[in-house]
Amino acid sequence: MEADTPVAQYVRMSTDHQQYSTDNQAAAIAIYAAQHGMRIVKTYEDSGKSGLNLKGRSGLQALLRDVKHPSPGFEAVLVYDVSRWGRFPDPDEAATYAYTCKSHGIQVIYCAEPFQNDGSLPSTVLVNLKRSMSAEFSRELGVKVFNGACNLVRHGWRQGGVAGFGLRRQLIDELKNVKSILSRGEQKSIQTDRVILVPGPAEEVKLVHRIFHLFLEDGMPERVIASVLNREGLLNDVGRPWTRGTIHQILTNEKYIGNNVYNRSSFKLKIEHVRNPPDQWIRCEGAFEAIVPAAAFMQVQSIIAVRSHHLDNAQMLGMLRQTLEKYGALSGILIDEDEDTPSSSAYRSRFGSLLQAYRFIGYTPRRDYAYLEINRALRRRHPGLIDEMSAGIQQAGGWTERNNETDLLLVNGEFTTALVIARCKPTAVGALRWLFRFDAGLQPDVTVVARMDPFNNYAHDYYVLPAIDFSAENLPTLQDNGFTLDAYRVDTLEGFYQLAGRVPLLEVA
Repeated sequence: MEADTPVAQYVRMSTDHQQYSTDNQAAAIAIYAAQHGMRIVKTYEDSGKSGLNLKGRSGLQALLRDVKHPSPGFEAVLVYDVSRWGRFPDPDEAATYAYTCKSHGIQVIYCAEPFQNDGSLPSTVLVNLKRSMSAEFSRELGVKVFNGACNLVRHGWRQGGVAGFGLRRQLIDELKNVKSILSRGEQKSIQTDRVILVPGPAEEVKLVHRIFHLFLEDGMPERVIASVLNREGLLNDVGRPWTRGTIHQILTNEKYIGNNVYNRSSFKLKIEHVRNPPDQWIRCEGAFEAIVPAAAFMQVQSIIAVRSHHLDNAQMLGMLRQTLEKYGALSGILIDEDEDTPSSSAYRSRFGSLLQAYRFIGYTPRRDYAYLEINRALRRRHPGLIDEMSAGIQQAGGWTERNNETDLLLVNGEFTTALVIARCKPTAVGALRWLFRFDAGLQPDVTVVARMDPFNNYAHDYYVLPAIDFSAENLPTLQDNGFTLDAYRVDTLEGFYQLAGRVPLLEVA
């Protein structure tokens, strides 16, 4: 390359390999650039991001977008080593992203590797070998982490997940001294600390007992119990109305009788969610204080087992055809209202979606309801994204207070923030469009718009829109929305978190 060649750098600090800080990588890359007559003009960074896939790595996503521009402003990308590019379980995925750069005239250079990534046979062999080694490292690390988590579960410690209605997560130290109750979204920060489940507020525990009583003594199914509680204006642990599923979860989860159960499902290497059979579950009985008598819990399980004996696919589809014959149409509401048919969530779980189940019985809705499945999935993600925003602000030194009715966040007691998820709908010619609406009655001071990727799996980018400069008539629905809107576009919310953060000042004597 010519002297003073403009280059970009990509740095990543993973969640599982913290000794490589982004500062150390940048320092090594700077030395390499100086030695080879290069000038670093742009930095792409993913801090605290796993290298197992592209999801959540906004820095690498931005890099891959920019290299496709006619004039990205740089001629190569400097990376510390092959593993910083990513520890993808499939080495071909790493090669695909590197080829994207190469095909647009941008070379990927690994500064700390003892070979040149120049396309020669020796370098190609070594790069592929390094990619395979990185993938194997991820697999081995996953096994070690899983075995460690299983060992902790057998000792009675809670491993991740929300506590659930009627329960709270309690933080204790290595000597089992109680430290504090963790709020929703909070995590332990000291390696030797542990988490257990303890009974929550008395009114929640009382409502759990009532749910079991309504099921056992009054013979009410989950759907009816949910209706009773909703009519009384009672909300679940995330401040939302009760559903058949949330009631069923309370009636069937062993944590309510004090058992610590782990590995019900797995997401190894972040490739695919798998529901594991009971013989693969890891459990510790009597790990926590029970809030439901074991006898009542086992009685409920017996009733549910008899009522919901295992149905194969053909039986479930046959019952769905009967529902169709009964009502002349199908929808999630109609399925849930039919007591002789499994719940709509059971069909989604078994067949992937209601639409897929409809196809198996030859039913075509009058309208294309695919967007309903997407909207439902995005609504399920909304509370989790709110929790992520709250945690990000807290990590930056700020604090938040969440309104359970509106999901507005009050930040530092100073301003309100609303999160809106925008569904992506590619056009017939491949252009991206985003669909969303605002609740005009909320009137937040800042609106954060999370625009999803073309498959609506993760956030493509964000818009941080202050009310003083923004009106609901001018929405960022296009890929390019002009300077007045795109000035508020960001790839991650890290900058917003820093702006919302607070730094404590030392008291002056």
